[in-house]
Amino acid sequence: MIVRISLLLCVFFLSCACGTGQGPKLNTESTIASSFTYKNLGVGEKEKLAAEIRVKYEKLLGKNFSGEIVVAKNGEIIFEDYKGFANYATKLPVGAETPIHLASISKTFTGMAALKLWEQHKLDLQAPVTKYIPNFPYTDVTIEHLLSHRSGLPDYTYFMETHKYLAIKTKNKKGRWVKKLQLISNDKPFKDGLYTNQDVLDYMVIKRPAPQAHTDKVFKYCNTNYVMLALIIEKITGQDFPTYMSEVIFKPLKMNNTYIFHSKVVDKYLPSYNYKMQPYRIEKYDCIYGDKNVYSTARDMLLWDKALTEGTFLNPATLQMAYQPKSPLTKNYHNYGLGWRMLLKPNEEKLIYHNGWWHGNNTVFTRLLGETATIIILGNRFNKTIYKGKELASVFTGKEDTTSLVE
Repeated sequence: MIVRISLLLCVFFLSCACGTGQGPKLNTESTIASSFTYKNLGVGEKEKLAAEIRVKYEKLLGKNFSGEIVVAKNGEIIFEDYKGFANYATKLPVGAETPIHLASISKTFTGMAALKLWEQHKLDLQAPVTKYIPNFPYTDVTIEHLLSHRSGLPDYTYFMETHKYLAIKTKNKKGRWVKKLQLISNDKPFKDGLYTNQDVLDYMVIKRPAPQAHTDKVFKYCNTNYVMLALIIEKITGQDFPTYMSEVIFKPLKMNNTYIFHSKVVDKYLPSYNYKMQPYRIEKYDCIYGDKNVYSTARDMLLWDKALTEGTFLNPATLQMAYQPKSPLTKNYHNYGLGWRMLLKPNEEKLIYHNGWWHGNNTVFTRLLGETATIIILGNRFNKTIYKGKELASVFTGKEDTTSLVE
């Protein structure tokens, strides 16, 4: 991979900027001039890689896969495939322009949008959330804590749930001990209809649910963090989050089949399916965004990957900061930076990725930065095997690796 000559300067900018909480004095235009170039793939090399990927892909996902896959090297698509139905009732097939719910991969957009505002000196990463949301009840939580999942906040998908169950042990008819879920609470919903980001904040202000950990003591993946980040972006920009993201990211990058689902476009709801091909109907949490709700295609996601790799959306120094682990390494070598998961195995290249799950959607966005290779798998029918998509990376690295990535 040919890198920018200015890469050495990135370390300087990064070391100067990280401690201040303010963005570096760099080019803050929406499109940054880039001198990045890819090494061209030869026809023979491309065909060889494509053949190897197809064998692994068919063995890995087989006939039960419903969705999209794009694998790219040096900015070029070397393999893609589309299977299954976007709508099982009408038998509308999945195609290259079929948007699929990205689930938690959406966090990469929210996180990088926040860092864009940091570059523009509009957002202070070290500032408490209360600087932007004055009535936020957890006063020691900062913007960086939200981005890195070190806030200790409780997850809204649990504390706003009206039906709560407790796993208990009981004897069945044969006298054997078995686990059973017992309903322990059936509270009245916080409001009628679909919840919004503001509803999550209002609930937290009124009821102040207990944190799941002390702030900045431990990594606790939590969707609430990115729900709050979306609200903060709205406060700073004066635009609703879906509009801002469209104008700043999706339209400039020509991601023409990408949008954020929200309460004003419920008619665009696209159901996903369980493994029995039964559709998931829209539910209370389906209009909350920031943590999820970006709908996109595999080809559009490649455009997002290229914008990051080429340095045309964020400066390289900012991305290097985003890719720095913020928590102690787990026994499985997993960590989290700012908006990105990572795998940090000894003597191997750092792998930057994010996966997602929501209803029947399983999604994979794996980026091998040193190889300039990308694996994108978007499924709309529940299939946990999708998360093994990282195994396709062996085509580029020459190493068989079955290390599981975090969902």
